[in-house]
Amino acid sequence: MDFEYTQEQVQLRKTVREFAEAELAPHVLEWDEAQQFPMDVMKKAGKLGFLGPIFPEELGGAGLGYIEYSIIVEELSRVDPSFALSVAAHVSLGTNHLYESGTEEQRQRYVPKLATGEWIGCWSLTEPEAGSDAGGTRTTAVRQGECWVLNGGKTFTTNAHVADTCVAMAVTNRSESQRGISAFVIEKGTPGFRVGKKENKLGMRSSPTGEVLFEDCRLPASQLVGREGEGFKNSLKVLDGGRISIAALSVGLAQGAYEAGLRYSKQRKQFGRPISEFQAIQNKLADMATSIDASRLMVYRAAWMKDQGQPVNKESAMAKLFASEVAVRVADDALQIHGGYGFIKDYPVEKFYRDVKLCTIGEGTSEIQRLVIARQLLKS
Repeated sequence: MDFEYTQEQVQLRKTVREFAEAELAPHVLEWDEAQQFPMDVMKKAGKLGFLGPIFPEELGGAGLGYIEYSIIVEELSRVDPSFALSVAAHVSLGTNHLYESGTEEQRQRYVPKLATGEWIGCWSLTEPEAGSDAGGTRTTAVRQGECWVLNGGKTFTTNAHVADTCVAMAVTNRSESQRGISAFVIEKGTPGFRVGKKENKLGMRSSPTGEVLFEDCRLPASQLVGREGEGFKNSLKVLDGGRISIAALSVGLAQGAYEAGLRYSKQRKQFGRPISEFQAIQNKLADMATSIDASRLMVYRAAWMKDQGQPVNKESAMAKLFASEVAVRVADDALQIHGGYGFIKDYPVEKFYRDVKLCTIGEGTSEIQRLVIARQLLKS
């Protein structure tokens, strides 16, 4: 076992941290208040290779792996989880589905633009009646000659309002349930395809989330991603990698909240001394640091396994479950350390506290992660 990062990984972490501190930190509150997506900064991230780390260089990517990708997401979310969320959705979902399941023509057409940040991607699975139960999908795709005609709508699509491409699931054979769901790639500007309501969210507010709608949206047969009826199966594979990214996001968010709590505990004085000298605060800090470290080890184990080509269904679910729930506790403790000041927007912990809850919901709730883990355990 080797628990050391390579020199290249250490340098990557330093580069991403410097980027986050310079490009994100000064604007986090401003973007959050205005619900403003920083497209110019996203483009800069693309030029640095942050939007295509897991894709080969010949397709515009950085030719790295999930360990490096996890480092990028962790360091971005340490400063601004909202930005990290948009990056994760773009890479793990919107682009990776095309890379993993698309035809060679689709890879060549879309991945280079997405991996470099020239285009932004989104991915649409969830519907009002199809969240954890994707079998409840109502959006349909009907074959008409050489075209597919899509009708329906998707909810909770990260990057919906800024995306150039959307990979969406639709029912192509109702009688086959989940095996009758197929995936399609739709470009912005396609007739019959539009974005709908932008959600006004509790947290992650600068990362746009909203509806995508299809009204007699005609697509050439070439826009089918993967084989007909395999959209849901391929989505599950995509989510295995996506859960690693949300787990890494959870670790970074927890780290940012912990550091804020640690700083404040050294500055805030009560009864004539810093509150960091009180055992009650020290116990919180110790528990926070220990649980973050455990989360990080789980995330990088799953990332390493993914890079080795090993199955990660159980390990990615474990990492996502544990890291997200740890992040919720850490953000809560960090706010508690701040006392009343944690409840106002002058301190970063207030935003961490609002952002963190999504980590236990997005890309599979904690309840679904437990279900995934249990199914794997009961197979043995």
